[in-house]
Amino acid sequence: MSIGTKNESSLHRTLKYQYSGPGGKTEAAVGDFVADGISASGEYIEVQTGSFAPLIKKVKEFASLGKVRIIHPIAVTKRIEVYDEKGAFLYRRKSPRKGTPWDIFDALLHAPELPLNKHVTIELVMLDVTEKRIKDGKGSWRRRGISVKDREMSAFREKIIFKKPKDFLRFIPFKKNEEFTVSSLAKKAEITADTARKALYVLTKMKLVKRIGKIRRAWVYVRE
Repeated sequence: MSIGTKNESSLHRTLKYQYSGPGGKTEAAVGDFVADGISASGEYIEVQTGSFAPLIKKVKEFASLGKVRIIHPIAVTKRIEVYDEKGAFLYRRKSPRKGTPWDIFDALLHAPELPLNKHVTIELVMLDVTEKRIKDGKGSWRRRGISVKDREMSAFREKIIFKKPKDFLRFIPFKKNEEFTVSSLAKKAEITADTARKALYVLTKMKLVKRIGKIRRAWVYVRE
């Protein structure tokens, strides 16, 4: 088993090999870190399903050497399959949660400056996922002791690529100098206020939007 692959999901492995491509390599040692992959063209590949915070130091080092592509899979739909400890199928259900491109702001919340590096490209992979779970009594209390064993890609939807910071302005449905708040963004984009708040925090850190004052208790923003 290669470095860093012990707890690797099928989804992570599939994307790692797909983006490393023919002639590329995976689990490659680079300085003090291990890259998920390096393509034949020399681009460093990192597949990250959760927060980008753990990537900050690694990506900074890779970006000093060449181009970096962070692959962030987002499950548009998730089907959950549950098995017993012997591997016998018990039941399946569909998760009520549907992923959207706005989920990128959960990943960037603690690493908002990462997209500012000119050598970094962020690619969202929108897909359908099958999550396999085992009823073994060892999982979290939220899942009533059921453990997640693996995640697999069941269908590809689309990819969304952010090559430069301004590409993130696609999330702001307002014209330049048009004022808006968390609530007006949430309403116009049809997202929750919590998602709008996270997005504006990240975009403010990226200097794509700025606060210009308050209306009552609400911050007012404009595009930079």
